[in-house]
Amino acid sequence: MHFADVLPLQSGASIRAYDLSYETYGTLNADRSNAVLICHALNASHHVAGVYLDAQGGVVPKSEGWWDTMIGPGKPVDTNVFFVIGVNNLGSCFGSTGPMQRNPDSGEIYGADFPVVTVQDWVQAQARLLDALGITTLAAVMGGSLGGMQALSWTLQYPERVRHAVVVASAPNLTAENIAFNEVARRAIVTDPDFHGGHYGRHGVLPQRGLRIARMIGHITYLSDDVMNEKFGRQLREVAIGHASGYKFSTQDVEFQIESYLRYQGDKFSEYFDANTYLLITRALDYFDPAAEHGGKLTPALARARAKFLLVSFKTDWRFSPARSREIVKALLDNQRDVSYAEIDAPHGHDAFLLDDPRYMGVVRSYFESKVTPC
Repeated sequence: MHFADVLPLQSGASIRAYDLSYETYGTLNADRSNAVLICHALNASHHVAGVYLDAQGGVVPKSEGWWDTMIGPGKPVDTNVFFVIGVNNLGSCFGSTGPMQRNPDSGEIYGADFPVVTVQDWVQAQARLLDALGITTLAAVMGGSLGGMQALSWTLQYPERVRHAVVVASAPNLTAENIAFNEVARRAIVTDPDFHGGHYGRHGVLPQRGLRIARMIGHITYLSDDVMNEKFGRQLREVAIGHASGYKFSTQDVEFQIESYLRYQGDKFSEYFDANTYLLITRALDYFDPAAEHGGKLTPALARARAKFLLVSFKTDWRFSPARSREIVKALLDNQRDVSYAEIDAPHGHDAFLLDDPRYMGVVRSYFESKVTPC
């Protein structure tokens, strides 16, 4: 969907003539009361569920939506009941206007000149898209990780437009440790010789080395120690014959399976993701802090919320730990809001919010079936 009007941003800058890519699943009912907005995390997109078909009607390989376990006919968020909307955020690289597109004012590719965007800016842009679709009130807004921050922000920016908010594996702001991980990843990108101050497109190159390292750093934080040990342990990729220890004692070769796995993830990521987008989105993560305007106190920050809430966390998630979700729960209860909370003892770390854990899926299914009913 194209938007010609200017969108004012929190930074004081603005953007005009922008596009938002989106997908919908299910059917909007007559009174438009069954819409569920899905907010995506760092490297996801508007392609939330289902698969794509090629010209011959066959399934495009690896085209499954990133939350297909959660959304679809008969699934926890049942598209036989709800009209689900996935929107690709401004600044992303999967169809919506971002650093890879041209600035309508200069005709040049935005690159590093794309304006800084925040979670609040994304929510404002999403609201404009819903306005164009004729949807005044959401049955629910839902997201995991950074998507959960957007869901929370929806209840504060547009409290009258949200009946339910489902916030999964998220936090009211980032800890210093999380900001530190983001900064190390960003430095890997901006110090890549091919970065060229963010205008690598004008030089016909990509800062893939930096992106690989950024992804490797990020991926470590998404997994739990238990999962890494169970999946990889100290397994060698190949045993060096002639050494009783099995090691080749090299400082550069890939010897351990975990090394090989991380390099594979980094290589794959660097082929489809944009470096400037990575910088923008991690900064949006860093900046999000609704309590900042209230002296760091979350209870008064969440007083505007009117929605009913479901929060879900995972015990082995150390990047967005259960303690962070419980901060939100406490602040909402302090404001006498209707809150349901589930803490799942899943072994998968932060990535658990994307996986098909039956307890997790059961919690979401039960909430939608018992509470999130169309008017």
